[in-house]
Amino acid sequence: MRTQLVGLCLAIIGFLGTILICALPMWKVTAFIGANIITAQVFWEGLWMNCVIQSTGHSQCKAYDSVLALPQELQASRALICVSIAVSVVAIGLTVVGVRCTNFYRDDWLTKSNVGLAGGVVFILAGLLCAFLSAVSIHEVHHVEQSCF
Repeated sequence: MRTQLVGLCLAIIGFLGTILICALPMWKVTAFIGANIITAQVFWEGLWMNCVIQSTGHSQCKAYDSVLALPQELQASRALICVSIAVSVVAIGLTVVGVRCTNFYRDDWLTKSNVGLAGGVVFILAGLLCAFLSAVSIHEVHHVEQSCF
């Protein structure tokens, strides 16, 4: 039972981390404008907003005006991260039902263990969605940086 609780806690931490990476505007951090480096400003680009941080510590963020004006990669990233979060919510529900210390399906241990197993599989699916999204974003940033030089 202790292993199941540790697994559930780690899965919830991963879920909270997914929410955090969805909200933070640090998907792409650059100090370049074109091929020129700008030392007085750092530009952060995220899924939901852009931020500019001055060398004085002042920061200014602006949410994207239109979803349709965004590049397709960013639209797909937004969709995938939201799907990953939704899949994680389903996985948390299944896992809570399947953990031995809860009263759900107390009389039917086979069903309870199958529900817990399904929750673990759904968590793996949510993690793969998030990992795929991260890999695509890293590839896109790396491709853009190499084309600048």
